[in-house]
Amino acid sequence: TKRAGMLRQVSDFSDFSCCHRLRELLCQGEEPGHVQSSPDGQHLLVLQRSRPPRPARAVAFQRHSVSGADLERTWQPPQPALVGLLFLRSPVAVGSWVLAVVWEHGRTEVWHFVAAVGWQLLQMLELCQGARARIVSVCSQGTSLVWCEERPPLDAHSDMSKCAFRFCVCTRTLEVGEQGVRLGTIRIVLHNSPEYQVLASPQHVFLVPAAASFATTSKFLLIWHPEQAKLTITAPSAGFIRSKTLHSSNESDFRKLLLGSVGLLSGLAPLDIHASAVSNSGGLLLVSTKGAVNMVEPDGTQRHIFDLEGVALAHGSPVQLKTFGSILACVLAGILYLINQNSGRLIEKRILGMKGVHFLEFPGEEDSIQLLTQTGIYSFSFSRPEDSSRPEPCLVEMVFEEACRYYQRRSLSGSKLTVEKLKKGGVFQAPVALAAILQHSLHQKQKPAQGLQDTYAKLLSTMSLELQSYMSLELLKACVVCAPESEVESYCEELVEQEVSRILHSDIDKDNLAYLNSIFASFPTAAWKATRSCLQLQQNGDGLLVARATPEVWKKVLGGPQQEEVGQNGVVPLFELICASFLRFKPKWLPSFVELTQQYVSISWSYSSKEGPEGRVPLYKRALGVLARKNKCSEADDEMELELLLCSKRPKAVLQALHLLIRLKRWQRVVEVAEKFSKLSPLLNKEIFTTLLAEFAQHRELDPYLDTLWPLCPAELTASDILTLVLQHLPRSQEEPVPFSSEGNQLTVGLLKPLLQRVVQRPCIQDEMYSDALQSPTFPPPTPPREH
Repeated sequence: TKRAGMLRQVSDFSDFSCCHRLRELLCQGEEPGHVQSSPDGQHLLVLQRSRPPRPARAVAFQRHSVSGADLERTWQPPQPALVGLLFLRSPVAVGSWVLAVVWEHGRTEVWHFVAAVGWQLLQMLELCQGARARIVSVCSQGTSLVWCEERPPLDAHSDMSKCAFRFCVCTRTLEVGEQGVRLGTIRIVLHNSPEYQVLASPQHVFLVPAAASFATTSKFLLIWHPEQAKLTITAPSAGFIRSKTLHSSNESDFRKLLLGSVGLLSGLAPLDIHASAVSNSGGLLLVSTKGAVNMVEPDGTQRHIFDLEGVALAHGSPVQLKTFGSILACVLAGILYLINQNSGRLIEKRILGMKGVHFLEFPGEEDSIQLLTQTGIYSFSFSRPEDSSRPEPCLVEMVFEEACRYYQRRSLSGSKLTVEKLKKGGVFQAPVALAAILQHSLHQKQKPAQGLQDTYAKLLSTMSLELQSYMSLELLKACVVCAPESEVESYCEELVEQEVSRILHSDIDKDNLAYLNSIFASFPTAAWKATRSCLQLQQNGDGLLVARATPEVWKKVLGGPQQEEVGQNGVVPLFELICASFLRFKPKWLPSFVELTQQYVSISWSYSSKEGPEGRVPLYKRALGVLARKNKCSEADDEMELELLLCSKRPKAVLQALHLLIRLKRWQRVVEVAEKFSKLSPLLNKEIFTTLLAEFAQHRELDPYLDTLWPLCPAELTASDILTLVLQHLPRSQEEPVPFSSEGNQLTVGLLKPLLQRVVQRPCIQDEMYSDALQSPTFPPPTPPREH
């Protein structure tokens, strides 16, 4: 519901201390630096990496400076580098904070800003326990610091495979109180691991393999849940893999963690990560080298959000990511993308025309994006479209006009009904109540129930969902009108989905059915997507089509005006519309859809009911009618006709499919169908067997399948019945029959012998009926005693 507004400059750095130096620092950088604002928005930290001989530096500039010096730290190889600038909350005063400057060798400086004095060093701390440890990545999670450190082996000639697992992930609480800064005991999260970049969300810590890490470990991510002391293994190519609770430090070994999953992990595709960042919702945003943006949730699941460019990203090309509420902002190659995280829809694409863009986050500016460039700070604010969902006076007039037409059609008097009579007469209360509700609930900003009569307030609570749908629909129409040409298609798809859903939840009369026909004709792709969404069509794990639509929606699909009711003006019933969409976009699903529909019909209506759809024209015949209306016919249409006939499981349809297969001479499929559908009923079994026996008498195509065909012989057929049927269907020859013909295609007694033996050796039905009496120990049974 948000649209981006104008890009405006909010600062040219003149409100910062040493503004000229700030501009110079932003313009001199040879590599993209890190920029961060303090929690109160009054300080700007710039971390600038430079190549020798120019030293790297980190400078904190004060905004609206009154007094106090700026903080600056510089370093140059071989000095330890700065690896992290972290703002930590301080419980000393509400809204107070401290700055932790973490160096590569583990030394940590804790700074505090005092308005009258400036920056003051509170304490110097040592994070690491070993003197040879080197921190490669650090983040803050609550009141704790989490980092990944390298612990080089003591032996310089150690095995390279062991050297790859020389890293360790640690955590330590850092508490700032009135007595100073206190470090908690160090805790090992993971040891003997490859190199990881640690990224913290409010509740979890993501461990992303470094680009130069060992090949076998760069196929998955780790997620640490501090409160549950649990590690989750997940892979973008496979989703959630497993979780393990770390009860003791022995279970924190990286190689033991992977036991039981090595086979699965070895078959995964390597990670494709160009850039990463943590969203404000707690998920991990990943950008691949192909420009795909994905979100990894804390539970290990992944979902795709957007594709940025569709081309491969060059190595080292910077990508900036930042989330503002439900909006994902991304800067790539001087272009700003604004994306809805929930729907994946592109809201705005703006060419910035400037390099070195960084995102900032100032308190009180949640509805805007703050951009830091070499020329100043710019704000890109969100604005809602003009509230076109408010009803204009014409909408209220439309209510009364529609009511006039409605009541006029049902009026027995010949007098003309007008809008004025409706408003003043007081007889028809429905349009008056609806007009009052519309004027009140959609015009005013106050609570809906205030200022309304009690009866109107109750009606408003009943109509709240419909009013919300109406407002969202009007808002969507406004977006379609105002949207650029590239976004019109996505808005139209959403509009079509809402319209199809609205009609499926209302009475489908001739007018609504004609409207649906026009939607399917004008927007076929959008209508197909809307149909799948409304019916909740999807494939389950076995590849079978399932639908989770409500019974009300099914009744609308199968009910409504039928073909004989709508006439011959090109309008077709809704079931036929949906079948045509299946044929166009997913033809393989059509037989399964017809079968699903028949299952619903069998539950909702009795087989002989004339009110249900099967009481008129069977559903499979309606689907076949849609297939017959196709302009071009192909071999796939013959296969589709077969599947539609067989999925109905009706005897006539199955026999029709069997004759079609015989005509196409697909004998393997003929036998498969006979074997499957003979089990449905004895009568259908007899029809199928006699049909195939007649074919067997005429040619030798079925000879390879006789071992499958003979067991299908019905129990009531006798040997004389079989011989009579065979003689009736023998091919008539113009010449006199000659024994032992050289053609080799004549029927012989030898081919019939296994069937005849099977029938003759089968016990007689009458014998089975009297078998109990015949097997009695005494025959005849003794005479019962007489009763006096």
